[in-house]
Amino acid sequence: EALLVESGGGLVQAGGSTRLSCAASGFTFDDYAIGWFRQAPGKEREGVSCISVSSYGTTYYTDSVKGRFTIFRDKVKNLVYLEMSNVKPEDTAVYYCAVTSRGWGPWIQSVHAYDYWGQGTQVTVSS
Repeated sequence: EALLVESGGGLVQAGGSTRLSCAASGFTFDDYAIGWFRQAPGKEREGVSCISVSSYGTTYYTDSVKGRFTIFRDKVKNLVYLEMSNVKPEDTAVYYCAVTSRGWGPWIQSVHAYDYWGQGTQVTVSS
């Protein structure tokens, strides 16, 4: 059974940086992607950034994090990271990683495209 485990986050000052990691295991999809999503209190879960594991490492970023967040993968450790820089109070949320077996496409930022989810990790940005 697929298992995704997030780590990192915590309390960060505005303008600072932090790194989240996602350890994914227990699945054998031919073409898949890993996505980072976040959910703030009272808001819907939104796609933040995604990376294709099979299609040349294609990446996606939602507009609000472009230029500040970087998603990348460590193939040796089989980890996917989300490097968050110049964080803002509006970045405060629970961050989740998830895996989709659908490969890469226009659905990549949709929560409905993902098969398995981690338990989430809290990121709180203080102003």
